Amino acid sequence: MTSVSIAEIGGPAVPQKQSLLRHLQGGLKGSEYAWAIAFLVPYIGVFLAFVVYPAAFGIWMGSEPSLYRELFSDPIYLSTVINTLLFVGIAVNLKLFGALLLSGFFMRPGWWMKGLLLIYVLPWAIPALPTFISIHWMLNGEWGLVNNFLYNVFSIEGPSWLNERWLALGSAMYSHIWKWMPFWTVILLAGRMAIPQEVYDAAKVDGATGLRRFLHVTFPLLANLYLVLTLLATIFLLGDFNSVTFVTGGGPANSTHLLATLGIRDAFDLAQPRLGVAAVMSALPVLIPLVMILMRKLRTSEVQL
Repeated sequence: MTSVSIAEIGGPAVPQKQSLLRHLQGGLKGSEYAWAIAFLVPYIGVFLAFVVYPAAFGIWMGSEPSLYRELFSDPIYLSTVINTLLFVGIAVNLKLFGALLLSGFFMRPGWWMKGLLLIYVLPWAIPALPTFISIHWMLNGEWGLVNNFLYNVFSIEGPSWLNERWLALGSAMYSHIWKWMPFWTVILLAGRMAIPQEVYDAAKVDGATGLRRFLHVTFPLLANLYLVLTLLATIFLLGDFNSVTFVTGGGPANSTHLLATLGIRDAFDLAQPRLGVAAVMSALPVLIPLVMILMRKLRTSEVQL
């Protein structure tokens, strides 16, 4: 009967640790590894200080069940949830579908098309704050640019855009779409340009031209990218408060709030930061599945050939 020593039993653990260490070092040795750690530490510190700590602190602030009982009993919260669903359902789909169509328009050759594309992306390039504030004053019911134009050109008394709930919410949606559609158009344009010309040539031989080429060739190849962009746009919108804050201010009578702007209102205007965090965190049951789906979709290629 052979005997096995304790050292022989524990022997393989040391090579495993060494191989793990070599894997973490990534082929770096000596001073190279030390410099890599030195450059990595500040980024880790910034990530912990400005991402992990605020997120953990926010979750702790909104962890009391009584906050959600108070939040759900607020009638403004119900209208805010409806506004958020409408904003996501209408604004996200309109701007993505419009971006998909316009990306095909900007695929046309010519220097004038490039110049037109440059003008088209200007709304996205300029800062959001002056953009939305300008739109707010343009929609002023008494002496705003829009109503003055309607009266002077067509002799029509324009509506009070920001004093009626659905007009104000629609104005905020329009402002959001106008601001962000160029961004998604450029991404979809890059996706179209990634499709080889040989695919279109083969489709032309088979008789797929015009609308048929779009339905049977272009859109199927961009479907995965389109879905990823839709998920990203939805996630961005759930955390966006600029378009509502600076166009409608949540009015009239707090009827156009989104979850993000309601959280700002509760935290700062009502001086209840925990309730504001709870309002924002109430979107997590929708946000977390969206992030999980997005992470899974990002594992696949953006343009599937």
